[in-house]
Amino acid sequence: MAVHEQKQGPGSRQVRHGANLAVMSDTVPTHPTTPPADNRGDEPETSPTTAGDATPRVPQLIRDAIPGTLMERMGIDVIEASASRVVGTMPVAGNTQPYGLLHGGASVVLAESLGSLGAMLHAGEDRIAVGIEVSASHHRGAHDGLVTGTATAVHLGSTTAVYEVVVEDSRSVRVCTARLTCVLMAERTSGRPSPMVATTTGTPSVEPLA
Repeated sequence: MAVHEQKQGPGSRQVRHGANLAVMSDTVPTHPTTPPADNRGDEPETSPTTAGDATPRVPQLIRDAIPGTLMERMGIDVIEASASRVVGTMPVAGNTQPYGLLHGGASVVLAESLGSLGAMLHAGEDRIAVGIEVSASHHRGAHDGLVTGTATAVHLGSTTAVYEVVVEDSRSVRVCTARLTCVLMAERTSGRPSPMVATTTGTPSVEPLA
C-alpha cells in the first residue's frame, strides 16, 4: 500500500495510508508530572515475630492468647492471622518421634491451633470457638528446620467454621493436610471469659480454644 506524506505546517505532518488518514506530531507533548507521594511514614512498621511478639498482620488479641499455651511450648509462631487465613511456623527440633522425624501429632497440633485461631476471629465477641473434629493425612516426613502451616477457611457459617490446613517443610514440600471443624458457641456464664473479651484489668483472656 502506498504511503503519501503531506506537510501540514510546522511541527506536524499528515500521513495517508490508503483511505485512512492520521495526523502525526513531530514534537512530543510534555505534561507536568507530580512525583509520587511518600507514604512511608503512614505504613506500620514490621518486624520479625515470635510467639509473643508478632507483626501488625497478627491481631493483638491473638498475640495475647498464646503465652502459657501448648502453642508456646511447641514453638509455634503465628505470622499472619485473619478469619479467612492463618499462617504459622513450628520447629521440627523438639517435636519429633523416635525416628527423628516430625511427629504426626505435632502437625495436628499446629493445624488445629491455626484453624482454631481463625475460628476465634470469625466468632467475634461474646462467642467462643471450640474444635469438634480434626483429621489429618501425613504425606512425608520432615527432618529439620521449620514447617509452615496455612489454615484456609472453606466454610465460615453462623454456627460452624471449617478450615483446611496445609503443612509444608522448609523446601515448601507438603508434609501434611488437615481439616478442622469448629463449633461457635455463646460465651459461657461460668466465669471463664472468652479470649475475645478483655478482663477487668484490660488484658485479654489467654484461655486456649482447643
